Amino acid sequence: MKTKATNNSDRYVIIMAGGRGERFWPVSREKTPKQLIKLLGDRSFLQQAVDRALPVVPLKNILIITNAAQAAEVRKQLPKLPKENVVAEPIGRDTCAAVTLGAAIVGARSVNAVMAVLPADHVIPEEKKFQQVLADAFDLASRGQVIVTIGIKPTEPATGYGYIRSGAELPPPAGLKKYKTKFFKAEQFVEKPNYETALTYLTSGQYRWNAGMFVWSFVTITNALEKHQPEMSTACHRWFEAAAKKKLDRVLAKEYPDIKKISVDYAIMEKAQNVVVADGAFDWDDLGAWPALARHLKADPEGNCAVGEFVHVDGARNIIYDNRSKANRTPIACAGLRDSILVLTDDAVLLAHKSQAQKIKDLVKKLAEDSMLKRLV
Repeated sequence: MKTKATNNSDRYVIIMAGGRGERFWPVSREKTPKQLIKLLGDRSFLQQAVDRALPVVPLKNILIITNAAQAAEVRKQLPKLPKENVVAEPIGRDTCAAVTLGAAIVGARSVNAVMAVLPADHVIPEEKKFQQVLADAFDLASRGQVIVTIGIKPTEPATGYGYIRSGAELPPPAGLKKYKTKFFKAEQFVEKPNYETALTYLTSGQYRWNAGMFVWSFVTITNALEKHQPEMSTACHRWFEAAAKKKLDRVLAKEYPDIKKISVDYAIMEKAQNVVVADGAFDWDDLGAWPALARHLKADPEGNCAVGEFVHVDGARNIIYDNRSKANRTPIACAGLRDSILVLTDDAVLLAHKSQAQKIKDLVKKLAEDSMLKRLV
């Protein structure tokens, strides 16, 4: 007998948009981190994430979980989104707390809900392919007690992502035609590997990148919390009741700082036995730092990627990004500069070697400790 799927009115998308985006300083700042800036195109990453979800779920069912410092800018960028759909965490407590909070709010609206949890800062050029995978994952998650995670087929031995080892391909639910998306049993979640291990994962064909995209029903996620994170489950019940009574802000202000800080991967995904991997067969990128931008910009014959007026002699493989206002822009001229990052804003300039891009976080921390410079953070 065919199980009934939910209709679109019971589908929700929770977009996680609370990150600080320090690696993209000086363009990204505490109040306008990576997900809220326009690095590629004329829409921020958050706006693009909402645009991608709209063909699959109605706008009123899209929730943004952010923080108090960023909530005003989120509302400004998404003026048509209902104001109550922008939820500000009192303090960051990692992804499991955010997932629990999202589940409580969605459940208070519909206990029959199926929800997708998506990051706000990914680059997904093939939107229609993504939407097909998301729609199929919604349908599957609505029909049974499964947790669906969207895994991306590796294209290189990347060491900056976690991986998922997938098992046998799963048949569609009884009485249904085969989905356009392939689904596999999730066998194991593994941490970020070294290069040799990543190469083994790539060549085996059994592994997918863990993109941090999940789809589950309200019933499934609350059952998972009850089984694997009982304290978080209790909090979810309290927040569910508070959301239903329109008293959530007051309850969160009191309780949220004491909630356990743990990622949803550690808290649930690595423990659960009912995880299914959806084959994310679409172009995908998680821009982790400035060097990743080169994958999306046209390079000159010497491998320089520039946004702005750039002139060089004997320069190679540089990333040049001019984010100054038009009135302040001037030509950027370099001689002999190689493998470097040069970023200009109206109030700051960053110059770094590409191999040291991860140290930009340390640089931001140092700026924050200086009373004269913390305004730049």
